[in-house]
Amino acid sequence: MLTHTANEDDSRFSFWRRVREYAVPPSMIETATARRLAGDWAGACAAANVEVDFRLRDVAHAHGHALAERVREDLRRLAPDLLRWHLPRTAPAGLLRAGLTVPLARYPGERPVHLVVRTPPAWAEYGQRIGLALWDGSDPGPAPHPHPRPSRRYRLDLHRHLWDAGRSGELAARAGSLPPTGAPHTGVGPHGLRRAVDRWAAEAELLLHAEGLPPGPVAVRLGRGERLVLGPDGHAEAAVGDVRALPLLPDAATWVPPDLDLLHSGKLDADRLHPLVAAALAPGPRPRQEDRPPAGQRLVECRGARHRIAVVDGVLTALDHDPEQLRREELLAALSGTPLPCLRAIDQAHRDPAELDDVRQRLNHGDTAGALAVVEDLLGRQAALREGPLREELAAAAERRIAYGLYRSGLTVDRQARTAKPLTHYDFYRFGLPRHRGRSHAFPRPPHTAAR
Repeated sequence: MLTHTANEDDSRFSFWRRVREYAVPPSMIETATARRLAGDWAGACAAANVEVDFRLRDVAHAHGHALAERVREDLRRLAPDLLRWHLPRTAPAGLLRAGLTVPLARYPGERPVHLVVRTPPAWAEYGQRIGLALWDGSDPGPAPHPHPRPSRRYRLDLHRHLWDAGRSGELAARAGSLPPTGAPHTGVGPHGLRRAVDRWAAEAELLLHAEGLPPGPVAVRLGRGERLVLGPDGHAEAAVGDVRALPLLPDAATWVPPDLDLLHSGKLDADRLHPLVAAALAPGPRPRQEDRPPAGQRLVECRGARHRIAVVDGVLTALDHDPEQLRREELLAALSGTPLPCLRAIDQAHRDPAELDDVRQRLNHGDTAGALAVVEDLLGRQAALREGPLREELAAAAERRIAYGLYRSGLTVDRQARTAKPLTHYDFYRFGLPRHRGRSHAFPRPPHTAAR
């Protein structure tokens, strides 16, 4: 039984450990924070891969100077890297949930305006870029977003501590507590998240107050087809019938943030968290993280001896063979001979290195600079990539910009292209469609529809 429980915990935490490792890289946090503290909110958004889809001058013209000033003040308080840290994600890769419109703030008036953040549809995903926009119920703009209306389930306007740097310290009070023993409706939800049962009543009160409603029942969504109704007394019962007309408790109030359980289980150190999250959940001084040392020499078993390969003058090369011997061996390999083990190791590093998964994860989460740094440490700055999985991953990441550019320009691909089976071979991107029959996908990553 203990072994079974330990395995469940490891599976539950592995997803979030991987997300926290790759989704918001330290370089993004450092750059965005420095620009935000300098008062450059637009530069902070750019550093966090956030597109701003409006101009304050246009906001003042359309909605008045008072609202434009309120928006400006919220933008100055926005920590876009913290927002990215807390946005909803999907398994198994931990990417941002596609096609969402998440409200961050609501500005009441004759025509209420919402400050929202949008994730692109799955077919247009590139570098995990997101868009910041204003929504007043009118046309959503040139980008054909599948869900332009603000989401009730994923709203963050009642949870400013998840994006407002000035209120990030509230996370400790609103995160929930450690796992209770014997309490009703406790359990683990999607991606290993734990139900924040002890916070439901207080969060429901905040929700009803924000909506201008008297005390009453609130719906709690736990999963597909699983709903609870939370009464004014804080007692929850299984929903009977259609409860869509009831106010919905946001996901941010339904689940305990994964960082709290990662910290208390010892699966993640506080210095691996976002600094604002760590300051809220684990206050106190922490040792400064030292920079990762550059890659050194690697050893290869070559003809009964241990030889070294390393980056020299920007190129990965064999150190224990003279240039003349290397030229002979390269010519022999070109004529279908068996190359030296050192040359085989170098070729393997260029085509399918052990670090490929690390590069892939960084590319998938938009950390292009980090992915290129790994490649440069491995192969050198002057390396010429060879055909293989590494080159295909880098080429596919570059090609994803095309789909994202189409989406940002208001263009779409037809339904057949979005639902067809993908082709991932690099030749497809270089030479176009193959001649054999069958469907193909127009973009490198196949579309995936997350369960809602």
